[in-house]
Amino acid sequence: MNFLAHIYLSGDNEELLIGNFIADFVKGSKKDLYPVGITRGIELHRAIDNFTDHHQITAESKSRLYPRHHKYAPVIVDIYYDHFLAKNFSLYCDIALVDYVAQCYEVIQKHYDMLPEGVKQFFPYMVEKNWLLNYSTVEGIGRTLKGLSSRVAFPNKMNEATIDLENEYSLFEDEFSRFFPQLINFVHQKR
Repeated sequence: MNFLAHIYLSGDNEELLIGNFIADFVKGSKKDLYPVGITRGIELHRAIDNFTDHHQITAESKSRLYPRHHKYAPVIVDIYYDHFLAKNFSLYCDIALVDYVAQCYEVIQKHYDMLPEGVKQFFPYMVEKNWLLNYSTVEGIGRTLKGLSSRVAFPNKMNEATIDLENEYSLFEDEFSRFFPQLINFVHQKR
């Protein structure tokens, strides 16, 4: 799961949202330097990643991408799944995606001082380019993947991953649709 899913799975708890949002930038026990609510969000993020990484349905999605994208297949699947969440957001939330995203940016901005330096560096750009809302289109996902591709040190073809998405769009969407309700149930048990 990528940013949108992690934020969504935090519910309406602001500290949980912040922790879930920053978790990839908080290594090991450094999570304990944050307030308890944010630490819980970091732990939830890690549990979500573990559940996702070891699930049979996500393994199906990754297996189709592996021959072309190798170790980046899981990253690409996370972004695809955020696309399907954004595209079908009304199935999961009563708030329109555009309004939900604006609220999320406000919450994160309110806690800006708590963000790790790496997050502080990209967050303004994230808001300016409206990443979360742009996940709802294939073009938006393409921009995300192109940006990732350019920031990774190793050779990769993530900038071409929208081709794979378009070629097997219905398969990826079906896998997301089967997986995401299971992830929601898992998170409800964890929270």
